[in-house]
Amino acid sequence: MKYRRNEAKAYAREHLRGVWAATPTPFNEDLSLDEAGFRRNLRHWIGELDVGGLFICGKQGEFFSMSVAERKRCFEIAVEETAALGNRSGTILSCSDQNLDTVIELAKHAEAIGADYIVVHAPLLHFGKDIDGTVYEYYRHVASQVNIGIAMWSHQDAGYLMSPELCARIANEVPNVVAIKYSVPREMYARLTRMTEGTLIVSTSSEVEWLDNIVELGWQVYLCSIPPLLYQTAADKRINEYTRLAMAGEVDRARRVRASLDPVRAALERSRPAGTPQAYQKYWQELLGQVGGPVRRPLLQLTEGERARVRDAFAASGLASVGAAMATT
Repeated sequence: MKYRRNEAKAYAREHLRGVWAATPTPFNEDLSLDEAGFRRNLRHWIGELDVGGLFICGKQGEFFSMSVAERKRCFEIAVEETAALGNRSGTILSCSDQNLDTVIELAKHAEAIGADYIVVHAPLLHFGKDIDGTVYEYYRHVASQVNIGIAMWSHQDAGYLMSPELCARIANEVPNVVAIKYSVPREMYARLTRMTEGTLIVSTSSEVEWLDNIVELGWQVYLCSIPPLLYQTAADKRINEYTRLAMAGEVDRARRVRASLDPVRAALERSRPAGTPQAYQKYWQELLGQVGGPVRRPLLQLTEGERARVRDAFAASGLASVGAAMATT
């Protein structure tokens, strides 16, 4: 561990910064874990895309289809590759699971192998009544089992959203809860930001809102989704660039750089097939030269027609041509 339990908030305040990305997990054609492909992607994301940190085995990473052993192996590979590249990126490992013993087993493993932080999403509650009391005790108990810094994660998939008041209570009373990925309407996350200044690092998954949140709310980390891995190339890192400009106070320049990505956003949006987000994103990765591969059930694979539409959208996005042009300058 790089810090003690009671130092977790201060450590995160100093180090949990910049653009962090949620990582897909590559599988081979037989659906086994593609360890070599994962290592190749990690080296690209860290060494060439210069991401600030990596969110491993989250929903983008298909954790729900993976065994505990596979999730642990992905954790180990991510920490190994990050260390091999000089710890240029941080690691936040998703220990989310409906089984509490699994959450704690994964959390202890993440701590033991030297991860920076873990993330645990709010549990799905069947017939839940006292949601605030239940969720408070859930996070308090998980945090009591480890010393590592924990990011909460609230999203509608759980069937409810944690209130800003509940999030603030947990942050104030649990020393190693350091952050939250708060996938909620902006009014809610803005209110939580004001309530927990200096106590909780608040972020959300929307890349479109990221620049405004730096400028208007003083946010320090994009925590996180997949756009940093799909919108950028080794020669074209415009999310990193507008983030740097905004944090330096050069807001007008930052807005121009962000706006220049509108064709990429539009290409992704118009070619996204319903019900296949992970398969679609993995295919876009392949078009960028990353390792994608198939998805596991219950997720759907892309049809050939869908793949053709994605190829057309990618060609229209300007990513490949901009990256090639920038590589020659």
